[in-house]
Amino acid sequence: MAERHHMQSLLSEFRDGAISRRVFLERAAGIGMATPLALLLARSADVGAQDASPAATPAVSITERPAVGTEGQTRGSGGELKLLQWQAPSTLSLHLSASFKDMLAAALVTEPLIHFLPDGTPIPNLVKEIPTIENGLLAPDFLTVTYNLLEGVLWSDGEPFTASDVAFTWSWIMDPANSSPNSGVYGAIAKVEAIDDLTVRITFAAPQLGWNTFFASAVNGGVYPEHVLGSGGVSSDEFSQQPIGTGPFKVDSFAPNDQAIYSVNENYREPNKPYFASVNLKGGGEAATAATAVLQTGDWDFAWNLQVSPDVLNNMAESGGKGDLVLVPGTAVEWIAFNFSDPNTEVDGQRSQWQTPNPVLGDKTVRQALALAVDRQAISDNLYFGPPSEPPGRNVLTGIPIYESPNTTWEYNIDKANQLLDDAGWVRDGSVRSKDGVELSLTYATSTNQVRQQTQAVVKQGWEQIGAKVRLMEVDPNVFFSTAPGNDQTLQHMYWDAHEYAFSPAGPWPLSYMFRWVSHDGANIPQAENNWSQVNEGRYNNPDYDALYDEAASTTDPERAAELFIAMNDIIIDDVVLIPLVQRASEKYALSKTLRNDNVAGGPFEALYWNIANWNRID
Repeated sequence: MAERHHMQSLLSEFRDGAISRRVFLERAAGIGMATPLALLLARSADVGAQDASPAATPAVSITERPAVGTEGQTRGSGGELKLLQWQAPSTLSLHLSASFKDMLAAALVTEPLIHFLPDGTPIPNLVKEIPTIENGLLAPDFLTVTYNLLEGVLWSDGEPFTASDVAFTWSWIMDPANSSPNSGVYGAIAKVEAIDDLTVRITFAAPQLGWNTFFASAVNGGVYPEHVLGSGGVSSDEFSQQPIGTGPFKVDSFAPNDQAIYSVNENYREPNKPYFASVNLKGGGEAATAATAVLQTGDWDFAWNLQVSPDVLNNMAESGGKGDLVLVPGTAVEWIAFNFSDPNTEVDGQRSQWQTPNPVLGDKTVRQALALAVDRQAISDNLYFGPPSEPPGRNVLTGIPIYESPNTTWEYNIDKANQLLDDAGWVRDGSVRSKDGVELSLTYATSTNQVRQQTQAVVKQGWEQIGAKVRLMEVDPNVFFSTAPGNDQTLQHMYWDAHEYAFSPAGPWPLSYMFRWVSHDGANIPQAENNWSQVNEGRYNNPDYDALYDEAASTTDPERAAELFIAMNDIIIDDVVLIPLVQRASEKYALSKTLRNDNVAGGPFEALYWNIANWNRID
């Protein structure tokens, strides 16, 4: 790839002293190099290539979109592909998705302009090339970027894909009537213009070092068809059930929270793809059952997100012989998030109203004590694969070394936690503490899953040892991760004190990830006024954090950006906004031995089905 050649030449110039560090970083951004990778290479070069730590530079396993064994294949000749996704999708509309289960199901249909390889390198998808300063498509001030779209791309209904669709998608996301959770992130864009049918220009409100994170990745970068959703077209609700896309498949039927059936998009731009004639994506059940169906019985081809204890998974893989267990190291964090609002007091028809403080968790000392009472090492070692694959959590922004804070620590210390609460006036009356008439009582929710219920048990035991009364809730994952405004058992409503789940950045520039804790005076907090569509479900409101985020959103200095990301992480950890339990593998899945894992190409910055157009079977 030309981009790789440019990167190597640029790094050689820097190592030889021909250009300064700042010029190297500016030019690296200008040729599309992922910012964290450029920073790591710069630091490695500073100490000399021979002294660079192997851990300081991420391995590059692939250099382009993998398509092994696709030459000469016939479209649809592979029959049915059977995917088990025990957390079933509730919507197929990507920009209404708030969790990976929905993003995955949408990825078969809806495509972004660019994708990210596992090391964070952007690659073209619906565009001819990645914009750079050198090719004139990226402005040197990072205020505008121009994309040249591929010619001849059609939507699955046969209509041409044009620049107007990209411009329309941005308008759709930003329209309050659509309640898109991506509106806050895409608000960094000032305008999107269709210069002609195949040229689109994006103008930012402020310079964007992360310019290539918009309309990028299968997580939140998909483009919508204007002719379908525009004036006189179908409703948002209809589209969420039967989307039209440019991807390799189209939807035949969809039963929310149950099953999606797809068939080949005959208008897909690569005539010999996809290999599979249809996809059966089945939800429901449990992760262990899904693992069994692939690893032991071989009845299914693929099982996603196997949150099952490692001893069980390893035994299945070793004894079954039908499939392989795959772990992809990455950036996901399993965390317990705290609710800074009161879930038990109703204000204007809603609980967890963001300006109504949580009477227990509003006390930072309580949050500190709760963090001290969680045995993260035991959770990592016994319920996950443990270090180095899934170590105990320390930071919320993790797995991208240049942004990993060195300033944080964690410990499991029941005595210290009890002393903190004693000193703060939380007095024991029997087994439960109280202060000023407020009982230290918490409701702790998560989705139904064996590992998460085992985690709840470990956490509850520690919290009870420091005088907390703990009520556990388990919610069906199709409900817990739903985006339906009328469902009050979702993580966005957060009608409880604490909840547990996992999340990870959508790209190597983790600005949208850090947006989860931005308040902006409540604008980014899910409430009845915005149909509970925004992403700061913990109702955290810290102007200092917001200021750091706003600066990161406009800086063009990569090293300053790294400082800002670390500072944001440190606020989250120091203020105990959440407890990072485990740095999870980005992907943990079971794959039939008949499927080619090379073409799955799982990585930390994409929804796992991003390359499903190239999935095929081993000869």
